[in-house]
Amino acid sequence: MEINSSETIKAILEDCRTIAVVGLSSDPGRPSYGVASYMRRRDYKVIPVNPNETEVFGEKAFPSLADVPGKIDLVDVFRRSSEAGTAVDQAIEVGARAVWLQEGVIDQAAAQRALAAGLLVVMDRCWLKEHARR
Repeated sequence: MEINSSETIKAILEDCRTIAVVGLSSDPGRPSYGVASYMRRRDYKVIPVNPNETEVFGEKAFPSLADVPGKIDLVDVFRRSSEAGTAVDQAIEVGARAVWLQEGVIDQAAAQRALAAGLLVVMDRCWLKEHARR
């Protein structure tokens, strides 16, 4: 499937129920907190991935994707574009089904690596906005 295609977005929103949020902050004022809070209210399992946090929403935070036990469906990336590639490469390594680079997070080379590895890819879109549209 293509990056950002309506089929890709639909498949991710419907089929990816366990979401590792890279860059998730415990600060309610941060966009990552608001989006992840929305995900949790919609019965998605949210796994915080941030080396600067110990827990978010009462859930243990992990320093990296490699430290997360169990299966990850979607890796949602709240990092600078310059750091997104690392998260995408880790998503490929841990066998995630999809990666979602949030609004303003753009890394064409990383997106292409994820596509080549067979992952579904969304880039420069807000998960919450796309979910609310459906």
